[in-house]
Amino acid sequence: MTDFLDAFGRLDAQSAVVLAFALAIAFGFEVVNGFHDTANAVTTVIYTRTLKATPAVLFSGVCNFLGVLLGGTTIAFSIVHLLPVDLLIDAASRSAVVMVLALLVAGISWNLLTWWFGIPVSSSHTLIGAILGVGLANGVMSGRGLGAGVNWEKAGEVGLALLISPAIGFLAAAALLLAAKRAVPDPELYVPPPEDPSVRPPRWIRATLLATCGGVSLAHGSNDGQKGMGLIMLVLIGLLPTGFALNLDGASGAVHARDAATELRAALLADPSPIHRAEIARIDEVLDRLGSKTSLREVPHDDRIALRNLIYQVDRGLERDRDVVPEGRFAAIAAPRRQLRGAIEYVPGWVIVGVALCLGVGTTVGYKRIVHTIAEKIGKTHLTYAQGASAEVVAMATIGAADLVGLPVSTTQVLSSGVAGTMWANRSGVQLATARNIALAWLLTFPCSMLASAGIFVCGRLALR
Repeated sequence: MTDFLDAFGRLDAQSAVVLAFALAIAFGFEVVNGFHDTANAVTTVIYTRTLKATPAVLFSGVCNFLGVLLGGTTIAFSIVHLLPVDLLIDAASRSAVVMVLALLVAGISWNLLTWWFGIPVSSSHTLIGAILGVGLANGVMSGRGLGAGVNWEKAGEVGLALLISPAIGFLAAAALLLAAKRAVPDPELYVPPPEDPSVRPPRWIRATLLATCGGVSLAHGSNDGQKGMGLIMLVLIGLLPTGFALNLDGASGAVHARDAATELRAALLADPSPIHRAEIARIDEVLDRLGSKTSLREVPHDDRIALRNLIYQVDRGLERDRDVVPEGRFAAIAAPRRQLRGAIEYVPGWVIVGVALCLGVGTTVGYKRIVHTIAEKIGKTHLTYAQGASAEVVAMATIGAADLVGLPVSTTQVLSSGVAGTMWANRSGVQLATARNIALAWLLTFPCSMLASAGIFVCGRLALR
């Protein structure tokens, strides 16, 4: 936090206002994400009367907070790498700031609009659509065409995860409910709870529902919280490059980076290939800039963004060559490449805590609209104990697995699809009007967020000319 305050104090008034606005929007996105997406996690415990609404959302909020703190940063930079490479390299430019503001404003606007109508859509979908919109607009404005503005390989990976996860949620939750009917043939579990509000589920099913609610909330905090971290880091790098272009934590950052660069260079030279000439030349420049420094704080302020860009270009160049390099050789450079990347891919502790607080606070407010839709409008009958447990077990497992492989998935899509799957398996019926509205919102999320972010980005770029 000291680095932030020091760098902030050196800004002129206009830049300070822009930074404050950008950070407010970025943290605000996480608050909206909290009450928009995390409502899914508390739906089952509230509507099965496992917990009353207030303790349920507080419990979920605490679990979201812990999920962010424990989740790491892999997904944060998986999202960041969807952005146009030229804007990431020039992260200290005003265009990069416009880019981040465009995708944040577009994302938070679509989330608030769908929340107002009680439609559960994916914040991940919204954010990724906004990123793609900025990338496409940047490609057109730079004269390189639509295809050049986006990292399409990474977009394909993320898009596949978002496409498959709802199907997994629907089918797995349906299968789990059918299996539960065979293994635990207790009729009480498969009928709607009594209308008497004092009646509670059996103790063991309450424990299961509490555990799955906590698990979904932890997984959501870990997965979605990282997306906000990545965007906040882009804001900080764009407006405070001297303080955040490099990982200034630790007293030996330059030593570790130099060791990694040296090992990476030796590995590339051991099996020389013409395709790696550019990367080797950049590594040489990285080593030259690091010199005999011990800490990355010793790098002059004016050189920090240049050093960051060199390391970023090395890493992206090696990633682009992945398909034409033997797998064994690529594995040999994985460790030093990852260590070198650590000099630029990091998230300060205060950002992690800030995102965690925003998600946790967001969970405790504004949840009712989405909860009502999922519990009462997807199926034609009230949610049963077994349906709630099945949907949340599948959501927890799916999101947790996505965390392990570093892919962003949608809590909203997985859990609402899971609820629909249990309604189908239980022959409870699905309300077609609600299903149609949710499906329509899911289909519109990508194009609407893309158009909104592209429009804001174009207007912002034109205003800077």
